[in-house]
Amino acid sequence: MLEIKQAQFLTSAVQQSQWPDDQIPEFCFVGRSNVGKSSFINTLVNQKNLARVSQTPGKTQVLNFFTINHNQFRFVDVPGYGFAKISKTKQEQFGPMMEEYLTTRKNLKAIFLLLDFRHPPSKDDILMWQYLSAIKVKTYFIATKVDKVSKNQYLKQKKLLLTTLALPSTTPLILFSSYQKIGIDDVLSVFEKNLNK
Repeated sequence: MLEIKQAQFLTSAVQQSQWPDDQIPEFCFVGRSNVGKSSFINTLVNQKNLARVSQTPGKTQVLNFFTINHNQFRFVDVPGYGFAKISKTKQEQFGPMMEEYLTTRKNLKAIFLLLDFRHPPSKDDILMWQYLSAIKVKTYFIATKVDKVSKNQYLKQKKLLLTTLALPSTTPLILFSSYQKIGIDDVLSVFEKNLNK
């Protein structure tokens, strides 16, 4: 089983010329603001604040690149979406920036779409999934904050999530909790599978 033994921040980018220029595989994380993306990254790498957990949702407005296991692969954290306080100009800037990365980046192995397990997917979540499926990029679904949902609600919440996104009931959904350290091995095995292709 793949282990993450080293992780560090590499660079932030607002345009393509600032992306690392090499062949190192990348995994990209998308999700709406406050879905728990920073906690997800920090839990995977077992560090408290590699990805800053922001008190102000929507603060990440650049692509953040993190090197994992001394360049075995990278994480790419993109701006959270769906947060009203970000100015229109900012939203318009990082829309094309994200689109350019998602549609042209050769290093990109897979995308992880993070969804809050406590609530049905939002309109923005649905739009994001429609966009990802339209550009035909390999996507894995992560349900975050599962510790906040009682076990007997799991099936109901899972069904609600998949139905709202118009996904088949057989679609794999990784249940994840930063707090209870649930789902880490499932995510690591996805990295491993995609690195070995």
